[in-house]
Amino acid sequence: MSYLIFFFLFGSIMGSFYYVVGTRLPKHESLIKPRSHCTYCNHVLKWYELIPIASFLFLRGKCSSCKKKLSKEYLIYELFTGLLFMISYWKYGFSYEFLVSLILASLLVLIFITDFKYMIILDSPLIISAILLFTLRFYFFGIENALINILYGFLIFLLMLFIGYIGTAFFKREALGGGDIKFSFILGMTLGFKFALVSLAFSTFLALPYAVGSLLLKKDNEVPFGPFLVSSAYIVYFFLEKFQLIFYLF
Repeated sequence: MSYLIFFFLFGSIMGSFYYVVGTRLPKHESLIKPRSHCTYCNHVLKWYELIPIASFLFLRGKCSSCKKKLSKEYLIYELFTGLLFMISYWKYGFSYEFLVSLILASLLVLIFITDFKYMIILDSPLIISAILLFTLRFYFFGIENALINILYGFLIFLLMLFIGYIGTAFFKREALGGGDIKFSFILGMTLGFKFALVSLAFSTFLALPYAVGSLLLKKDNEVPFGPFLVSSAYIVYFFLEKFQLIFYLF
């Protein structure tokens, strides 16, 4: 129980950091300057106003200076990341799978922030994740296994590149964003070729209700696909044994 609480708290701290990364880097802003502040009155937040979850609740979601309501996104992403980290430990304990799950959870949060807000998937988290995944695979399973995973990533990347090319030619507009295609490399590295294909198919079903809703509620029909890609990857990875059973039965 103590480790579950620890990873929830650790995840909430990381969620707060990811929100800063996800809202600043797409605008080419520094992660250090300016310091965290109220976007209404520019009040620089004190250390006790930066405690994830607790500060938001203590301040009742308002700036301590101007009393304007703060965005609930801070609280949502801190809670969300904390829960993902906690669930990852509950599922895997201290293991290779746990570490990979944390990487996927981190990408999930970051891509949700950047793709829904700015329609972009940052390169830097993808590069860092690829390096970490390769390093973990090499450490736990050896160089040959790690290189095979690189191959799976490259194959899925090429497949998504091809799908994007065909979609662009058919619809006469960009069908897949560059970030979506780049993330597919991570998908192949993490899940292997077979389960990456399952994840790609599943992501389209996850995206469908949102896409239909967007078409019905507003004129803009551009749908951020990244959040659904990474959500599908996390779900398939988390329930991998059940997907393996499906393959075994059929």
